[in-house]
Amino acid sequence: NSYIYDMKVIIAKYILIILSSIFYVLVGIKHFIDPNFFLAIVPPYLPYHLELVYISGLFEIFFGVMILFPKYRYWGSVGLIILLIAVFPANIYLFQSVEAQKAIGATQEIATWRLPVQGIFILVAYWIRK
Repeated sequence: NSYIYDMKVIIAKYILIILSSIFYVLVGIKHFIDPNFFLAIVPPYLPYHLELVYISGLFEIFFGVMILFPKYRYWGSVGLIILLIAVFPANIYLFQSVEAQKAIGATQEIATWRLPVQGIFILVAYWIRK
């Protein structure tokens, strides 16, 4: 039945919106509570490491809250997509740097998996945008 399928998709979408919001808000808060965790994976070629950690955390919280509200969901999702692309160099650096992996307690395998997972997060943000 098409109606049942549509309802399942709508329910799945709203569950993803809520889970995404919780995830981004909590991770954003962690940027302020434990900035050293994120400082360890900021690529050395970028300036203003601490400021970048705080700014990215602030935007994670901001966009994570925006997606809860239908009126702002589109722009919150677009913001998350841009943010996920902007922080991707940190995931690449984590993948390349044994030092960064040790600093956050990650293995090479975890660092490797973070790369495609970022793409999944982008796809989720794109899907929930409407």
